[in-house]
Amino acid sequence: MEEKKSGELKEAPAVKKKIHSRDFIRMRHVNKKYKTGVTAIHDLDLNIKKGEFVFIIGSTGCGKSTLIKMLYREEKPTKGQILVGGLDVAKLRNSKVYKLRRKLGVVFQDFKLLNKTVYENVAFALEVFGLPKDEVHSKVLKVLELVGLKHKAKNYPTQLSGGEQQRVAIARAIVNGPKLLICDEPTGNLDEVTSMEIMAVLEEISKMGTTIIMVTHDTEIVDKMKKRVILLDSGRIVKDYPEGTYHHENL
Repeated sequence: MEEKKSGELKEAPAVKKKIHSRDFIRMRHVNKKYKTGVTAIHDLDLNIKKGEFVFIIGSTGCGKSTLIKMLYREEKPTKGQILVGGLDVAKLRNSKVYKLRRKLGVVFQDFKLLNKTVYENVAFALEVFGLPKDEVHSKVLKVLELVGLKHKAKNYPTQLSGGEQQRVAIARAIVNGPKLLICDEPTGNLDEVTSMEIMAVLEEISKMGTTIIMVTHDTEIVDKMKKRVILLDSGRIVKDYPEGTYHHENL
């Protein structure tokens, strides 16, 4: 309480609770129940810091895909709060979801490339924002160089290997400089060598300060990367392994 000059007392200004400045994602008491009656996520709490690289693992049907779909608002939680970069995802109007998606990029297992050149696939992600052509050109060439495909800018997806197609998908996802990159089984269709090449690209992106969340079934990759690991089972976090402590043989 504060004292007025007249001697009366007035209430001190309320202190708002703040998210830790390093937390980019905060999930509190999140539940997701489908109309079928299936509950995919149960009372889930999770904090992910800015720039963290986090693996989400668990058996098929454990809730991995539902969790990440809620982060980019493909799904809405039934209950709970999800904050991504300061945006309250659950409360976003459908007309405002684009504000969230401008903060993030998503990479899928099946690439989802257009029947256009490598350059055009990546440029499309910027052209929808109406950026000037010279700015689009500069950003596209820069990101293609990052993923090692600048020399194949004029090639079509059918002229690329699976690993190269995934590199294009990654380039498209990060060309607008997202704060968060969500990867849903990005190595699922790739061989071991190519998978590790993709992981090397993701590691470089992580070093640039991008927060990365990756869903995978590949425990060999998880072992080698030595990152933080979240283990889900039946929609619940059963283990949160700090960076460098996970090994699948210990499960």
